[in-house]
Amino acid sequence: MNKKRIKIAIQKSGRLADHSYDLLKKCGLIVSRNKGQLIGYAENMPFDLLFVRDDDIPSLVKDNLTDLGIVGLNVVLEKQFEYANSTQKELFSIEEYLDFGQCRLSFAYPEVSDIQSLSQLKNKKVATSYPFIVGDYLERESLDVEIVKLSGALELAPSLGSADAICDLVSSGRTLRAHNLNEGESILEITAVVIRSGDTSDPFKQKWIRKLLERINGVLQVRESKYVMMHAPRNSIDRITELIPGAESPTIIPLEGTDETVALHVVCKEDVFWETLENLKQEGASSILVVPVEKMLV
Repeated sequence: MNKKRIKIAIQKSGRLADHSYDLLKKCGLIVSRNKGQLIGYAENMPFDLLFVRDDDIPSLVKDNLTDLGIVGLNVVLEKQFEYANSTQKELFSIEEYLDFGQCRLSFAYPEVSDIQSLSQLKNKKVATSYPFIVGDYLERESLDVEIVKLSGALELAPSLGSADAICDLVSSGRTLRAHNLNEGESILEITAVVIRSGDTSDPFKQKWIRKLLERINGVLQVRESKYVMMHAPRNSIDRITELIPGAESPTIIPLEGTDETVALHVVCKEDVFWETLENLKQEGASSILVVPVEKMLV
């Protein structure tokens, strides 16, 4: 019996924690874990889950202490800048961009301040938890701005006098508005990503990592996809297919007793709105059925 195990680091708490755990369960992992336990063991596959701080995930993957990690792109890029001078050939690679954890890294300015844009920040201070990302951006824009590194409560920095503006993660913008801050320039669109260690040459690990990544891709495809079935006039097939967003080549099935109408089945990779159904009906489609896809491998 092969006792090798593949370790996956995910966030133990925070905005990505539940989504990451749910994603792996949808990939078929049955995980045994007691409440508060920092490690979980998959009962049906050779995977162990480590529940850690998000900032620690790139380091664990870089040092080959875990084989995979699920973490925000912001954390990955910040660590890549930090490790830029490392002697390691390959620290880690981004294997998949996920469909959760979406936000943006944006500058924000106090409502009462005269400073409301980057061009006005010259010789001023900006507080951020991402000094490498922000510093790189400011350098590329040839802006002379002092960076103040803070690990939390960035929204308070301007009112406390420690910075003239901030650069922080923004989702809905409610937190900024609650602290009387105006969102300014966005410098990075962020989502959760899967990262992989640069040292996964073991054939056993390669096999299972490849299998898991295929399943993750399948889960992502399913979330975006719908299966559409309808009856359609044979002479309208091309026009009808063009109306279905992200459609692949349709399956055409003859109907008993008629040559003019067929059953048309198609997988589409975008949402299907009521307007789409109404347009399909105008082209002669009938008995239109849109159903979710449970699992799909491409």
